[in-house]
Amino acid sequence: MIKKIISICIVMIFALTISTQSVSYASDIEGHQMVNELTYWANLGVILPDSKGNYNPNRPVTRGEFAAYITRALNLPASDKYQFSDLKANNPITLEIQAAAGSGILSGYPDGTFKPNEKITRQHMAAMLYKALRYLNVPLEVAPLTFTDNNKISKQFHNAVSTSVYYNIIRGSHEKNGVFFKPQGSATIAHAAAFLFRMNSVAQQFGQDGSDTEPEPPTTPPTVDTNSYYVGSISGSTVKKQPTVYLTYEQAEAAFNASKSVNLIFKGDKIIKMNAGIASAADVQANTVTIYGNKNFTNALTYVVEGSEFNYIGSNDTYAIVQVADTKGYVKTTEVTLTPTELIKGREYYYVAGGYLTHKTYNHIKQAYNGDYVVGEAPSFMSAGVHYYSQDGVNFYNENGKLVGTHYPYFQFASIRQPSNYTADELNAIINALLEERLATGHARYANILTESRLLGLGTFLKEVEATHHVNALFILATAMHESDYGISKNSLEKNNIFGIKVYDSDETLGSTYDTPNDSILAFINQYVNKNYVPQTGGFAKGASPGNKTAGMNVHYASDPYWGSKIAGHMYRMDNRFGRKDFGQARLAMVVNGGSSVNTRLEPTTSSALMFTYKAKVIGETGMFGYPVAIVDETTGDDGYVWYKVYSDANPPADYVWIRSDLVEVLPK
Repeated sequence: MIKKIISICIVMIFALTISTQSVSYASDIEGHQMVNELTYWANLGVILPDSKGNYNPNRPVTRGEFAAYITRALNLPASDKYQFSDLKANNPITLEIQAAAGSGILSGYPDGTFKPNEKITRQHMAAMLYKALRYLNVPLEVAPLTFTDNNKISKQFHNAVSTSVYYNIIRGSHEKNGVFFKPQGSATIAHAAAFLFRMNSVAQQFGQDGSDTEPEPPTTPPTVDTNSYYVGSISGSTVKKQPTVYLTYEQAEAAFNASKSVNLIFKGDKIIKMNAGIASAADVQANTVTIYGNKNFTNALTYVVEGSEFNYIGSNDTYAIVQVADTKGYVKTTEVTLTPTELIKGREYYYVAGGYLTHKTYNHIKQAYNGDYVVGEAPSFMSAGVHYYSQDGVNFYNENGKLVGTHYPYFQFASIRQPSNYTADELNAIINALLEERLATGHARYANILTESRLLGLGTFLKEVEATHHVNALFILATAMHESDYGISKNSLEKNNIFGIKVYDSDETLGSTYDTPNDSILAFINQYVNKNYVPQTGGFAKGASPGNKTAGMNVHYASDPYWGSKIAGHMYRMDNRFGRKDFGQARLAMVVNGGSSVNTRLEPTTSSALMFTYKAKVIGETGMFGYPVAIVDETTGDDGYVWYKVYSDANPPADYVWIRSDLVEVLPK
C-alpha cells in the first residue's frame, strides 16, 4: 500500500496559514532566493524558528535537524527500534531521529552514535532523501552523474545522488570551471527546505498527496523550461524524457555519453541530438532554411523550403550537421527538426514505374506525401517494387543504407547551353498536346487552358531566344510549365509572369508584371540565367544545368531541393514522347579538380587565350559534383594531354571552350 505524506497535510496548510503570521520571520527569510520553499515548510511547522523568531536560512543545517525535518514532513510514526548512544532519551529531536531511523531513512555510525550536531554533508543528505523516496514508493530512477567532481562522491552514495539528480532535487553548484556536487560540503537550512520541497513535489506526482484515492490525471501538461536541457530515450514509438534538468548543454551531453540507455537530448521539449534518424527543415517564419559551410553561419551554401528532408549527421545545442544533395553543412538548431528513426512516419523515396525513375516526395511538417513525378529513365540496377533513397538524386541506397548504384539523369546535368533539336513548330505542337491533356483531366482550373494559357504559341520565340542567348529552348519551356502550371497560374494570367519571378516562399502573392509572356522569358534569361546563374561572372554560378543542391542552377535558384530534377523530368517526358531528339546528344561531365579553380581555353593548349575560369566550389561528399558540362569533341594537344571541347558557360558570342581532361570527370552513361 502506498505510504503517504502527512495525512493531515492539507488541513495543516490551511490552519497554519491562518494562525501563523509571516511577519514574525519576514525580516529573516523575506527576499531570500528560496523564500517560497522556506515559507511553505515554516507554515507547516516542519522548519521551526529559534527563540528570537528567526529561521536562519543561511546557517548550515545539522544531521539532527535534517532528520527532524524529514520526520515532520512525512509524519513518520514513532519508533524506538534504533537507539543512539549520543542522544538524550525522550528529547523531542531524539524521538524524531528515532522515528526516521525506524522508517529506514537513516542510520548512525558504527560506534553507535548519530552525531546530531554535526553539519550534514551533501552526500549524506542525498542518502536520506533517497531513502525517503523509497519510503514513499517513488521509483528510484537514476540519472548519469555529470558533475565536475564526480570522483569525489563516495561510491556508496552514487545511487542516492543519481536519484536526486534524476528528480532535480539536488542540482549542483554552477561555477566557472563546471558544475560541482561538493559531496563533503555542507548545506544550509534554505537548501534543506528546497530539497525537501522538490522531494515533496516528486512524491505528489506519484499520488503522495494525503488522499485515499487515485490521483486524477493532470488537466494541463507540466511546465517545461525551454532554456533548460533534458535527456531521454526512445524505445519502439515511446519517447521517455527524464525529468532531470541540466542548465548547460555540456551537462546534458555528458549524461548522453555516460549512459547507454540515453539516446536523446532535449532543449525544452525539442529534440536537439539523437543517435540516428532524419532531419528536416523546420517551420520557420521565412519558410526557408539556410545550410551554411561553417559553424558561425556566415558562409551560406544553399537553402531549402521548410519541410524538406536532410540526412542527419550530428548536432549540438547550436547547430545540426546535415546533408542536402551531396552538400554537408550546418543548420541552426532552431531551424531544424530531428526525428529519431523509430518515429519516422514517412520519407521521400525513389522507385521504378513503367521503366521510369520516379520520385515520391514528402513534407515533414505536414507529415504527408506531396505526390510523385518522373525524373527520367530508370537505371538497370533498380528493380520494380523496391524503394530507393537518395539525397542527391544520383547515388541511390537501399533501406539498409547500402549504396546500390549511381545514376545521373541526363537532362538534370546536361548543359542548358546545348541547343535543342526541336523546331519552333514542333515545340508549339508539344505545347498544344500537353495543354489538351491538362484539359482532359477535368480539373476546373484547366477549363479554359486552350484559350488562356500563356504558353500558347511560344515555340517561335523560344527558338529565337535559344539562338540569341544560348539557352536551350526545351529547358526554358520546361521551366515555364513547372513554374506556371502550364501557363494558367494566377501570376501567369494576371501578370504574364510564367516563371514565378520575384514570387517568394514568404509571400507567394508577389511577382513581377510583364506586358507579354515573351517579356517574362527575356527577364528570366537576362536577369537570372545569363546574369547570375550560368556565366562564371555571376554571383550564383554553380553550373549550366538544372542540377541539384550541390551542382547546377538548383543550388541557389529555387528553395525546392528537387527543382532541378523536376525541370529535368519535364524535359525528359517531352523529349521521350515527342521524338527523343535531345536525349543523350552529348557526353556529360563535371569540371571537378578537387573543388579548385579551372581555366578554360580558346584552343586545346595552355598557351591559348584564357576564356574564363571556373571558380572554386563545393563538390560534395563524393567529390563528383563540380560544374556540369557537355562534351562535343576531344583531341590530344601539343602538350600531350587530352582536351575536351565543351559548350561554354559564358554568354554569347562564346560557343565552345577547351578544358584539359585531367580536370574533368566524365559521367557514366
